[in-house]
Amino acid sequence: MDKRFFNMFGLTEDRAIALLCTPKEQLAAPTEHYVAVAHLINFPTERSINALIKVVENPATELYDRITRRKALESLGRLQAKQALPVIRPCLDDEDCYTVENAVWAIGEIGTADEQILTEITQLLERPNQSYRTIIQTLAKLNYPPAVGEIKKFVEADDEPIASAAIASICRLTGDYSQIGQVVEFLQHSNVNARRAAIQDLIDAAYDRAIPEISRCPVSLVFRLRGIRLLATAAIKAEKIKFIDIEPHLDRVILDHPNDLELVHEYDQKPSLDFAIGELYHTDFGRCYLASKTLLEWEPQAEVPPALLNSWEKEAHNDYGAHYHVVKLLGWLKYAPAYDLLVEALHNTSPQFQKSRAGAAIALGNLGDERAIPLLKDALTSQIFDLKYASLLALEQLGDATGREIAAHDADDLIRAKAIS
Repeated sequence: MDKRFFNMFGLTEDRAIALLCTPKEQLAAPTEHYVAVAHLINFPTERSINALIKVVENPATELYDRITRRKALESLGRLQAKQALPVIRPCLDDEDCYTVENAVWAIGEIGTADEQILTEITQLLERPNQSYRTIIQTLAKLNYPPAVGEIKKFVEADDEPIASAAIASICRLTGDYSQIGQVVEFLQHSNVNARRAAIQDLIDAAYDRAIPEISRCPVSLVFRLRGIRLLATAAIKAEKIKFIDIEPHLDRVILDHPNDLELVHEYDQKPSLDFAIGELYHTDFGRCYLASKTLLEWEPQAEVPPALLNSWEKEAHNDYGAHYHVVKLLGWLKYAPAYDLLVEALHNTSPQFQKSRAGAAIALGNLGDERAIPLLKDALTSQIFDLKYASLLALEQLGDATGREIAAHDADDLIRAKAIS
């Protein structure tokens, strides 16, 4: 489990539990109980679990109390606290649909074969205004075939992520994958949430045949890379495929060039330069990739780098999505004056800018400046998969083969395989 973001508040276990015991009127901020509950994920101890259980048992109806209670359910799920099941189970009947959703998710994380609990979760599919996607995913994860009849009612749901989960879950529970192609088709849906959901559903269904389509799906490389790594690692372990079969798709995702994606958006007419750069800030990366493609084809191209740097100074340096796209574009445009900016991005250790580090590695490779070689070799010692893989690709582009010798001893199977391929 990736816990890079869990410890952002720096609380000790004692301090977090003390905060939970502090009356609301004595808190410095009304969100402090929530912060404490979120933070206890870092401490898989009986004390923390008991403190979280106490929060779940609190029937208070005020907004901050309800939000804190939901988070406590999530934390118990992440801690896989089996002793909390008797306390979580009554939450399945809560009036608050978000509390029900977190209770279902927590049970899925903890795991159970209790027929009564599984029946109760299945019955939630008959209740209005529930988080059906989470419920369906959990029933499949807990391998409960009796739920198939209820799940089938959602395969044509208007909400694409729900329909995607229903189709994938039926494939998993019945072993009949004849309809999985419908989930693959969602990778090209205009709705970004449908595309992201489809990747998760293909992961859950262990459908490694979709790796090529996932690699071309226009969503953030974070979603694509996670899907390919999980599917590929399992398939290689099962000896269904070899690294050479997925290497070009991994390369495609790490290089992340818009021409290698199947874009789902288009412009009715050529946009202005300012508009295209503004699209780099869109939360739908499909639109960001269309903008990147447009900027790479812009004439006269000399206008683009100064406009990108102007946007960088105003906003992009602090917007982790646009930050990534600007970094990659400066590399593709081979804009040599951006070298120092790219080196700074390569060394940015803030978690939210992680993908920009890999983007900077690729950009430095595209820039062709050999000063980057020792920096990229240093990056091979990091714990970040995409940064290491990107550094290998960049070093290869810069004509350095010694990086492979370093990566050949990496702890990650895919990195080692890339190094010796």
